[in-house]
Amino acid sequence: MKCWRLALVLLVVLLAGCSGANGGPDNHSPKGTAGKKETSSGPSDLPTVTIDASGGEKVEVRVEIADGIFEQQRGLMYRTSLGEDRGMLFVYRREEPRSFWMKNTRIPLSIAYIDSKGRITDILDMKPLDDKPPHYTSSEPVQYALEVNQGFYDERGVKVGDHAELPR
Repeated sequence: MKCWRLALVLLVVLLAGCSGANGGPDNHSPKGTAGKKETSSGPSDLPTVTIDASGGEKVEVRVEIADGIFEQQRGLMYRTSLGEDRGMLFVYRREEPRSFWMKNTRIPLSIAYIDSKGRITDILDMKPLDDKPPHYTSSEPVQYALEVNQGFYDERGVKVGDHAELPR
């Protein structure tokens, strides 16, 4: 009986440390990189998101994919840098309103919310270590979120309404 209680307490502590303020996947983690030391450039074999920017240019972002609950909850927490044309793509099974926060995330980020058709619905700048409500929420249901270094979208002319081609 004592082992069962201990296991339950450990599980609760683990989940409390991983979940967002509302218990959902509001903070995120890179697929296949848990526990690995990060470099600013990261692995070169990453999939690519290509954005057709309003200015007529194609903007490419090499992304880590967060498509599982634990990866999505950890996201870019605890990292100190993110490569210039790198990001993290959060993939969800269905469109829903989404909300992110910056708990334990030290890098200033911008997030683009993307619907199931690839249309960018929102672009928001997020402040490092900001875990106080209100969080960074989508204006409508979305299936994807793409986090990059803050200013990335502005510098490349990416706007709300632009289309993103997502990796398959």
